[in-house]
Amino acid sequence: MPNAIDGGLAHGGRLQQAARDHGIAVSEWLDLSTGIAPWPFALPEIPLNAWARLPEADDGLQAAACAYYGVEQLLPVAGSQAAIQMLPRLRPPSRVGVLSPCYAEHAHAWRQAGHEVVEIADQHVQTQLDSLDVLVVVNPNNPTGRLCSREQLLNWHARLAPRGGWLLVDEAFIDITPEHSLAAESDRAGLIVLRSFGKFFGLAGARLGCVLAAEPLLQALAQQLGPWTINGPTRVIATHCFAQQTAQAQQRQRALQASQRLAALLSEHGLKPTGGCGLFQWWQGERAAAVHAFFARRGILLRLFTEHSSLRFGLPADEAQFHRLAQALKELVDE
Repeated sequence: MPNAIDGGLAHGGRLQQAARDHGIAVSEWLDLSTGIAPWPFALPEIPLNAWARLPEADDGLQAAACAYYGVEQLLPVAGSQAAIQMLPRLRPPSRVGVLSPCYAEHAHAWRQAGHEVVEIADQHVQTQLDSLDVLVVVNPNNPTGRLCSREQLLNWHARLAPRGGWLLVDEAFIDITPEHSLAAESDRAGLIVLRSFGKFFGLAGARLGCVLAAEPLLQALAQQLGPWTINGPTRVIATHCFAQQTAQAQQRQRALQASQRLAALLSEHGLKPTGGCGLFQWWQGERAAAVHAFFARRGILLRLFTEHSSLRFGLPADEAQFHRLAQALKELVDE
């Protein structure tokens, strides 16, 4: 079997590797290592011409996405990861602050493009902002779940934009609580908002994200990315899902309920979450690596962050999965 060729950094969801490492069949695992909603939206019928023809930009996807996000313009991309990697190439050498810890690909992408990157703790933004050209914020944050207010973010943007700076806000996990989004403000120069389709709709394999920003920046990004970045079947699926308002409301409600239940379950068994949001809970403690290994031996995959000794727990999908997690937590307490 050939070695898999993979780019970027290590992330959650490496279930095949976990199965090999622990000798447990893939079908036997409970994968809680990602922050993806465990209830995928129902798929529409995909017409043959979505496979047979090259995608066209005016097929209704952009209009459906604009209606969903409440904006007049956006750019669909092949997952927000595509924008994370390409946006640093649109600026001259800059000093970039990344509110950390957060999704590691942000700092990695800016460094790879030759920019000076400064990883900043929340409490130091105010004092360092005037020395930055770009500030990157994941909101809600991954993995801590920290949520910055809209007012705070717009204040930071107001300090960056007059001198040509950018505020880049990654809102991959905000669909559960869209009232906190900056989408409606994204036509402001120097404000860039990234949104993820796969996490909220439970369809991460579709590889779709959207960039919300002023049109000149969207045009520049589109030129760099080139044509046909979103495949035809994904365009059909996303256009359908963006219009399903009843299903969206149901998804928000059950995610919030599951997240609250998960937080309570962890707390009952000595792992009170340090943070979290509507799609995951986060626990930080000295035993993180040992707890991760304990669960893996029982076929439950969590996301381990070794650099700050913490674990992210994704949402169980149903009663059986909650029961399995509860049983493992009881065994952890009893050990």
